[in-house]
Formats: sequence, C-alpha cells, structure tokens
Amino acid sequence: MQSLKHGVLILDYGSQYTLLIARRIREQNVYCEIWPCNDPRISLALENNSFSAKAIILSGGPNSVAVENSPDLNGGILSLNIPILGICYGMQLLAEAFGAKIKSSEGGEYGRTKIQFSHTAKLFADISKQNHTTVWMSHGDEVANTPENFTVTAQSENGVIAALEHNSRALFAVQFHPEVAHTKAGNAILNNFLFKIANCTPNWNMESFVPRAIKEIRTKVGEKHVICGLSGGVDSSVVAALLAKAIGSQLTCIFVDNGLLRKNERAIVEENFAKHFNVKLIVVDARKRFLQALAGITDPEQKRKIIGEIFIRVFEDASNEITSDKEVAFLAQGTLYPDVIESISIRGPSATIKSHHNVGGLPEDMKFALIEPLRELFKDEVRELGRELGLPNSLVMRHPFPGPGLAVRIIGEINEERLAVLREADHVFIQGLLDDNLYHDVWQAFAVLIPIKTVGVMGDSRTYEWLCALRAVSSTDGMTADRSHLPHEFLGRISDKIINSIPRINRVVYDISSKPPSTIEWE
Repeated sequence: MQSLKHGVLILDYGSQYTLLIARRIREQNVYCEIWPCNDPRISLALENNSFSAKAIILSGGPNSVAVENSPDLNGGILSLNIPILGICYGMQLLAEAFGAKIKSSEGGEYGRTKIQFSHTAKLFADISKQNHTTVWMSHGDEVANTPENFTVTAQSENGVIAALEHNSRALFAVQFHPEVAHTKAGNAILNNFLFKIANCTPNWNMESFVPRAIKEIRTKVGEKHVICGLSGGVDSSVVAALLAKAIGSQLTCIFVDNGLLRKNERAIVEENFAKHFNVKLIVVDARKRFLQALAGITDPEQKRKIIGEIFIRVFEDASNEITSDKEVAFLAQGTLYPDVIESISIRGPSATIKSHHNVGGLPEDMKFALIEPLRELFKDEVRELGRELGLPNSLVMRHPFPGPGLAVRIIGEINEERLAVLREADHVFIQGLLDDNLYHDVWQAFAVLIPIKTVGVMGDSRTYEWLCALRAVSSTDGMTADRSHLPHEFLGRISDKIINSIPRINRVVYDISSKPPSTIEWE
C-alpha cells in the first residue's frame, strides 16, 4: 500500500456512488484507491503492519446492517490510528460496532433533505454561517440511538441521526452522501475530512493519468495489435487518442453503422476522424444484421445483450480484414465507470441497475481481451483527459450517446419506421438546442419514441399517432442528474416543429424526473 502513503483507501460496500467518492477526492488532488470491503489485502496489511493509508472511507451500499450475512466491518481497521469516515451504510456499520442499534426507517429518506448540524463538529467546520444545509439522502435504515463515546453532530428534518463524531478518536460518520453533487456542502465536508482531519497531501492530478495509462497499455499490449470500437462519441474518441499515443500503428479503429445511430452520424464520425486522428479506420455497414436480430424484441435487457454480442461478432469479422504482421488480440472500448457500476459489481456487492451493452452484454466466448483505460473514470474526467490529449472542444463536449443507440430510446420493438421517426425528432430537438445556444447548458439531451397512440386533432381531422418524450438533464458525472430547466417557449417551439414535420407523432411531453429515482435513459 505504499502508493496510498499520502492518500485515502475507500472500502466499497456496493454503493452506486462509490466512485463518486473517489472522484471528489481526486478533484482535491488527493490520491485514492477503491478496494472491495472484503478484499483479502486488508487482513494481510493488518497482519503485516503495512497499512499505510492516511485515511479510510466506508462507502454506502444496498444491504441492511440488520440482516444476517450482509457485508460487515473488518474490525481490524478500528485498531488503526487513522481517521475513518463512514457514509450511509458505512455509518451504520461504525455505529453498530460501538453498540448502536440499526432499525428500518419508516419510508426511508430519499433525495434532497435538510439537516441541522453543530458548528463545533469537525466535519461541518466553516461550511455555513447557518446551522442547516441541504444534503442527498438515500437510505432505508437508520441509526436508532447514539453509539458509545459518540456525539450526534447533525439530524435530518425528520429527526433521523444524520452525522456522528467520536469523542476522542478520529471516527466520523454521515447518513447522507457528501459525494453527490446535490449535497450542497458535500465538497466542504470532504475537504474538512481530507485536510483538517486526515492531513492528506494534494499531490495527484489528472495530468499524471496520461503517462501512467500509456505505460499500462504498452505493458499489456506488448507487440500485439489492438482494434478500437469507435462510435464517434467522447469516450471512444478519447480511448482512440490515448491508444494512438501509446501504440501508434498497432491500432486500428472500427466504426460500425448499426442502423441505430443519430441522423448523419456516420458522415460526422468519418469527417472528425479524418481531421483529428492519424490512425487506420475501418467502416462496417451492419445495419441489416442488427435490425434482423432485434426484430420482435421488446425487453430492454435483451436488446442490450443482443447488441453487445453482435458488436463483438462484427469486430471479430472486421479484424480479419486487418493486414498486420501482429496478432489482433485486444479490443479497446470507451467503457466508463457508470457503465460498469450499473451493470455488474467489480469492486463490491452493488446491485445491477441495467446491463450496458459493452459490460453485461458482452459474450463470454469472444476472442479478444479487453482494454478499457477509462473504466474507472467519469464523463467529466474523460473530457478533461481528451483536452489533455489535444482533442478539440467540439468533440470533447458532445453529449453522451448510449452504445445501443436509438434502440434504448424506442420503448418496445425496433423497426426501420420507428427508427426513422425517432431520428428526425431527435435531430429537431438537438438542432434547436444548438440554434438557441442551449446545447452546452445541458449535460445530455435526446428524444424518446413511445409508440403508444394518443388522440389528436390536426386541421379538422382526428389523428391517432405516437407519443414523443424530450429529455434534458444537468449532471457532472452521470451517476446523479436533475432535469434541465429549458425555457418553456423553446420547448413549445420544438414541440410544434416535431408534430408539424413528423407525421407519426401528434404529442410531445417533457421528462422532468431526476436520477435517482429514474435513470437518464428510458431503457
């Protein structure tokens, strides 16, 4: 654990927000690592007296401390003379270890919640002249009583214990999530823990990621050849730029036109690639192959798995066209941490939200080994990395687009007619945002086709056509998101244009839900 000498160890109990904790810490230029809560290295380090982290953070998680066989606290870490911060489930573990009871909350607390705190508490030092703030809660259990030798330093508006502080040791706990952007003083609370309590050293930054990633790629690839699935989005473009810098001619990019793309996407990708990349590009027209496989499929999980497998098969076929004296052994993807944490647990016992085509949807028998250098980064970090690699802002700041494309923006069955209708509606929406200089005011925007017929009136005639939903969100990382407050006048004009120019749509609605409890995409 020498690399953690000046940094923080995060123990993951399966929270959907675990890497958000790491992200917030990195933003303060403090090095951190995430380990599973049951990682054998913990016991080994304790036995060898080699635990060198400056502090430990216990993440939240989907389990209940009160339920048998739930992930528990490695009691050995309590013998260490280093600061520990428990978040949500981590708070309940700490409280139980010191004699408190954990009980089920009546209805729980979810989303924005007001808390009252003590100004004398070390975690809340200097965060506000008032004694209250808004935090992000997401828990079904609560600490029922004050643990031995602890003081309650904050309570929620519902009377739930929101923060604890040990009276003589550097042990702290919060029921809310300071790592989530919607906790107003979240960064200040974490800063207090990092610098005023743990005395961490701010010696890590994104700039150092490039040489480390290049070294890891070169070590893994050796003399072999890599293909990169290039979609034209931010993530795959940054991966391509990073790989080009690391291995040069050992890289071939493959763009697959799967028939599920936005309007003119293929032409845009080819133009951008020619301008900004000095790497071979293969373009594969696989529209018929994808649409045939998706015919009649309505379940979103099944859609993602089908798309994930076909992508791999297309890459395998295309790799046979590469003229190289080196073995094509690796597939590089622009997989990000939100893809991973929502699909499968790689760090701890997290719940599966949905299988992303490039994670949970990959076939077990594919012939390539994966290279995913962005696998533990968030979107804003990837954008920062793209700038570091010299990519233009026009490419780096493109809105996210899901790997399964429009297939997960059509509720139900996919066919060419529905794709054509959605493609036009989405184009009207995005072009309108660009024309009104609103595109960069939102993190992601798109249209969703809901092929349920509703009654309308056009001219003097009755219509019975489909419903279109518009979605625009504000976010920094994709793990949490809030609705974007687009001007009503703008939404009205876009609605009119979609209905008047696209015959199969006669009704437009605007999605105002947040993530959580909703996801950004509809499927």
